[in-house]
Amino acid sequence: MQPTVEQFPPFREAPHHDAHGGHEGHGHDDYHPNFWQKYIFSTDHKVIGIQYGFVALCFLLFGFFLMMLMRWQIAHPQQPVPFLGPLLEKVLGETMAPHGSISPELYNSFGAMHGTIMVFLGVVPLAFAAFGNYVVPLMIGAPDMTFPRVNMASFDAFFLGGVVMLASFFVPGGAAQAGWTSYSPLASTIPTHGQAFWLAGMVLLITSSLLGAVNFIATIIQLRAPGMTWMRLPFFVWAQFVTAFILLLAFPPLEAASVLQLMDNVAHTSFFLPTGLAIGGTVGSVSGGGSPLLWQHLFWFLGHPEVYVLILPAMGIVAEVIANNTRKPLWGYKSLVYSVLFVGFLSFIVWAHHMYMTGMGQKIATFFQATTMIISIPSVIILTCMFLSLWGGRIRINTPMLFALGFLPMFGIGGLTGLPLGLAAADLYLHDTYYIIAHFHYVVAPGTIFALFAGIYFWFPKITGRMMNEFWGRVHFWCSLTFMNVVFMPMFYQGIKGMLRRMSDGAVNYSAARVPNAIDALPGSVMELNGWILWAVIALGISQIPFIINLFWSINHGEKVKSDNPWGATTLDWQTPTPPPHGNFEHELHVAHGPYEYSVPGEKEDFTPQSSPPINPAKTSA
Repeated sequence: MQPTVEQFPPFREAPHHDAHGGHEGHGHDDYHPNFWQKYIFSTDHKVIGIQYGFVALCFLLFGFFLMMLMRWQIAHPQQPVPFLGPLLEKVLGETMAPHGSISPELYNSFGAMHGTIMVFLGVVPLAFAAFGNYVVPLMIGAPDMTFPRVNMASFDAFFLGGVVMLASFFVPGGAAQAGWTSYSPLASTIPTHGQAFWLAGMVLLITSSLLGAVNFIATIIQLRAPGMTWMRLPFFVWAQFVTAFILLLAFPPLEAASVLQLMDNVAHTSFFLPTGLAIGGTVGSVSGGGSPLLWQHLFWFLGHPEVYVLILPAMGIVAEVIANNTRKPLWGYKSLVYSVLFVGFLSFIVWAHHMYMTGMGQKIATFFQATTMIISIPSVIILTCMFLSLWGGRIRINTPMLFALGFLPMFGIGGLTGLPLGLAAADLYLHDTYYIIAHFHYVVAPGTIFALFAGIYFWFPKITGRMMNEFWGRVHFWCSLTFMNVVFMPMFYQGIKGMLRRMSDGAVNYSAARVPNAIDALPGSVMELNGWILWAVIALGISQIPFIINLFWSINHGEKVKSDNPWGATTLDWQTPTPPPHGNFEHELHVAHGPYEYSVPGEKEDFTPQSSPPINPAKTSA
C-alpha cells in the first residue's frame, strides 16, 4: 500500500525546483497545526512518540519513588518516613500512614503499584511505544504510521489508564494490594475499591498496546521505502516487529481475564473464586465453581512474553548504538534476526515455569523446564553477536555507547541467574525469595533501562537538533552502574538465605535477633543488608538528577548539531532534516544498501547510508 495524499502530505519536491521554497501541491510547509493539534491531539508519529516518552519517564520516576518508600519500610519497619511522613498521613489518611509511617496495607499497595507502574506504565511505553513510534517510521522510510488516528487513540488510552491507576490511591481502602500479578482469590477479597480501578486501568493499557501493535505491524509491512527488503531492515525494526506480534497475541487473554476478575469484584460472579472459599475464618458467600489457577494461567500467558516485550526493543537499541560506535557491521545480522523470531515464538510456551508451586504434574513441569532452557539459546546468540561486534571495531566511547556496553553484562547476569529458576527443583526453594527480585531487576533495571538511556542519548540530537552534555552523561552512567549493583546484588545472597519478598517488616520476624532459637532463622548479616540497600537506593535516585537536568537543559541550550547525521550513521532515520518535519522526508528514498555498511573498503567515508546510490549491481543485490 502506497501513502496517498489523503493519508499523508506528499514528499517535498527537490529544492532546485524553486529557489524561493515554493512547492507544488500541498507540501510540508502547508501544514500549520495550532497548539492543540500539534502537541495534544497530534496524529504525527513523532509527537506521539515524544508524548509516550515524556509520560513514561514521569511514571518511571514515580514508580522509583514508591520503591524508595518501600525500602525505608523494609530497613526501618514502622518508623515514620523522614520529611514525607506527615504528607503521607495527610494525603492517604491515618489508617494507611499512621503517624507518618507505612502500614502493612500501604506497603502492599506500594508494592502492587510499583510493579504495575514500572512495567505497564513505564518500561513498555518507553521501550516499545515511544522509541518505536518515533524511530521505526523514520528507519523504514515511511512518512508516518499506517493508521495515524489509531496511533493517537493508542496514546489516549495509555494516558487514561495511567490516570485511573493513580486515582486508585485515593479511593476507599486505597490502591490495589494483591501485587502486580493480582492473584485470585486474594484480589477479590481484599476490602478496597482500588482493585477494581487497577483492573479498569489494565483494560485501558492493554487496549492501548493492542492498537499500537496492529499499527506497528501494518506500518512495517506496508510502508517500507522502495528497496527496503526484509533483510535490509535495521535490527531495531525487527525487534519492534516481533514485539508487536507478542503484544497482539499475548495481551488479549489478560484483557479478558481482567474483565472476568472485575466481574468477580463488582458483580459477585465467581470466574476465579472456588467453592467453599474461606474469608476471615468463615466460608465466603460466593457461588463458587471458579478456578484461581485459571487466572494464573491467563496472567502468565502474558506475563512471560511480557519479559520479551521489555527486553527485545532494548536489544534493538543496543544493536544500533554498538554498530554505530564500533564503525563496523553487526556480527551475524541474520543470526540476530532468526534468533529474535525464535524468541518471539518460544515466549508463548514457557509461561508455566512461574507456576511450579501450584503442584503441576512431573511431565508438564518437565515440558516447561525444557522450553525454558531452549529459549535461553537464542538470547545467548543475540548477546554473543553483540559482544563479537565489538571485536576489531574502532570503538568510540560516548554516553550512548557506555550505556549500551553496560547493558551487556547486566543483562547477562539477569539471564544467567534466571536459569536455576527454570528448573522446578531449584525454583521450589528460590520461589518468592529476594533471589527472584534480584534476577528480574537485573534484566529490567540495569538491563533494559540502561538500553533505554542509551537510546535517549543516541536519538536526542535527531529529535531536538542539540547534543546532551557528555560530561554529565558519563556521571549519570557511572553513578547509575555503581549503585544499581549495590542495590540488587545483595538480594541474591538474601534470597539464597531464604529471605522472603512481599514482607512489609523486612522479614524481621524471621530473623535470629527476633527468634534466636528458630531453625534457619535469618542471620544478622542478611538483615543488615537492608540498611545498606536503602542508602544505595537513595544514592541511585540522586544519580538520576544529572540526567533530568541534562535532558531539559539540553533541549534549548545543548550544543547544536553540525549536520543531520552527527553520529555518522547509515540508517534512514539519520537521512531526514533535523528535527524531522511533518512527513519526515524531503523526497522519496530508494534503499540500495544494508543497514550496517560501515567501513566499506573503497568508500570515502566510513559509513554508507542506506539511501546512497548503488555502487555496483553485485553489491546492491546482496
